[in-house]
Order: sequence, then C-alpha cells, then structure tokens
Amino acid sequence: MGTLNAAMGLQKFEQRLEHLVEGVFAKAFRSGLQPVELGRRMVREMDLHRTIGVRGTLVPNRFTVTLSPADRERFRPIEHTLVAELIDTARQYAREEGTRFPGAVSVELSTDERLAPGAFRLEGVMAEGGAAAGLVLADGSRFDVGDKPVTIGRAADCDMVLSDPTVSKHHVEVRPRGSDLVLIDLGSTNGTRVNNVGVRDHLLTDGDEIRVGATVLRFEAV
Repeated sequence: MGTLNAAMGLQKFEQRLEHLVEGVFAKAFRSGLQPVELGRRMVREMDLHRTIGVRGTLVPNRFTVTLSPADRERFRPIEHTLVAELIDTARQYAREEGTRFPGAVSVELSTDERLAPGAFRLEGVMAEGGAAAGLVLADGSRFDVGDKPVTIGRAADCDMVLSDPTVSKHHVEVRPRGSDLVLIDLGSTNGTRVNNVGVRDHLLTDGDEIRVGATVLRFEAV
C-alpha cells in the first residue's frame, strides 16, 4: 500500500508542478535534475525513518535539500512554490499512510559548491515544535489554532470571522480535548460537515475538510 500511495502522491505532485516548467522555464527543465526527483527522495526518507511513538507512527518533518549551485539557480524562479508543494506532498503522504509528524513540516533548500549538476542530498529529521495546528481557507490563508477554544462564525466577536451569509453568527467552535482538537457545531442553521458528513462533535485529524455554510476549511494538524 505504501508504494501505491507514494506513486499516487508523487504523480499529483508532478502534475501540479507542470505549469511551472512551461513557457519561459520549459528549456531550463527539459533535462537535468527534475523537481519530482526531490519528491521521490523525500517520500523515501519518510519511509526509511518511521518510528513507533506513543500516539502512533512518527515520520520526519524537517527536511533539508542540498543542491549544486547550477541546480539551485535553475530552481530559483519556482523555489517558493516548489517548497510549498514538497510540504503538501509530505502531508498528503503521511495522511494516506496514517503516520504523524512530531511538529510542523518544513523544507529548506541549501547549496553545496562540491555537488555536480544533477546530484543532490535530502535529509529528514524529526523535530518537535513549529507552527500550531491551523485552519486553511481556499485562498491559502491560515488561522492558527492553539490551546484555547476558537469560535468560527459571521459575528464580529468570533475569533475567526467568515463573511459568508450562509454561516451562522456563531457557527462552530474548535476546542482542545486533552492533546486533541474537536470541532463542535454551535446549533448552526445550515449545519457543519466534515469530509462530506454532517457532524455535531468531531475529533479533528490532519487533512479534514470542514464545510460551514458555503465556506470550506482544511484542518492541518501541524
């Protein structure tokens, strides 16, 4: 199953990057080191360093990619998006495999003058801490969730205010429950759905899609 999930995740990763290497960048990416090679190595690093923890299987969450000067320069025009896509691929693979990260996922690119074009190193380690759990809107904006309840709704006194007429004034709340976070519907008019299922009280897990009214949020555990 792991091999199949990895292949599917990397295929999506490659498809999302296709538009980046078209047009003015097409010539630069016609040969040499390809972005998807970094994704393949990252997934392999996650598999090689799985560790059984108290709350499940942990995988590396802090990755360093070391490139040759020539490849770093080739990747520079797409560097920001490449890092974001690598992080998203790691999250997706961990979700599909049922593994967890000990902290926030990060990818850092560095350069080593001793590396020849096409050669690279990718190292992954487990590191606690980093960004808190968060709720991500369709436009990519993120609202971090900490150890205090977060109210979501249309009213101005909500912690996360949504300008959506189909959302109730006080629609849902995200509350800590031990070391977990739960989503509580506050008697909203139009209800709350998680992964297309109506809920009143739901234990949140990484990647959950939350629909409040017409607004869709994605929950990221770290």
